[in-house]
Amino acid sequence: MFYFKRNQTLLGGAFTTAELIFHAVVRNVRSQHSNAVLAILMNIVQILALVAVFYTIMSFMGTRVAKIRGDFVLFLMTGVFLFLTHIKAVGAVGGVGTGNNPMMLHSPMNMMVMLLATAFGTLYTQFFSMIIILFGYSVWFGVPEVQEPGGAFAMLMLAWFTGCSVGVVFMALKPWLPTTVGIMSTVYRRLNMIFSGKMFVANALGGFMLTMFAWNPLFHIIDQCRGFVFRNYFPRNTSWEYALWVGLVLLMVGLLGIFFTRQHVSQSWGARR
Repeated sequence: MFYFKRNQTLLGGAFTTAELIFHAVVRNVRSQHSNAVLAILMNIVQILALVAVFYTIMSFMGTRVAKIRGDFVLFLMTGVFLFLTHIKAVGAVGGVGTGNNPMMLHSPMNMMVMLLATAFGTLYTQFFSMIIILFGYSVWFGVPEVQEPGGAFAMLMLAWFTGCSVGVVFMALKPWLPTTVGIMSTVYRRLNMIFSGKMFVANALGGFMLTMFAWNPLFHIIDQCRGFVFRNYFPRNTSWEYALWVGLVLLMVGLLGIFFTRQHVSQSWGARR
């Protein structure tokens, strides 16, 4: 039987866990494609395709529908970047599996390492894809003017965090209701195609329309991000604190659900999927 040497000190355990997460992140990124570079390139193509589709739609509708002054392509990219980061985090974390994952049979591995590796792997792919796209945009069209880069980056991290939190809830429910959770995850991601507010700003919505979008934390995050990016836009109807609290609550609920599920996990659950 294999024996894994455990560290006796807290610092040694932290370094061992960090190394384990690093290797798990590499495995997660390479699992998307045999070549990690091609995995990032495929993600870049997906982002550019989505930007091109929304640019075409908005061109027919008229750019005034955005109700914001500034670079129109940058307006679309802020919505698409955060939308894809959130959605990819939901799908990746929600599909980890709770207790009967084959990787759990290895001694150093545990559920938290798998969860963090999946979340950071998704962030790594999305972050480097955005850096490459913005670099190419600055070369061809000029450096984009961002009013507060720090705030915009914080909104990107908040979109990733809330996506991971929603994914943790789906992850906890999946062993109990695998088919239903798959449908719920798909419906949630499809709803965000409309209710994330990629193509408009909250200040342009009336009271009735605003109530239809205000439930979605991603809607608040994208609108607040545009407030940090554009000089002439001040979001009045959204709050990033709401998205942060929703993410924290969902994360705690999901972790409690995972803990409860692990007390009742069975290897035979895999036959139900």
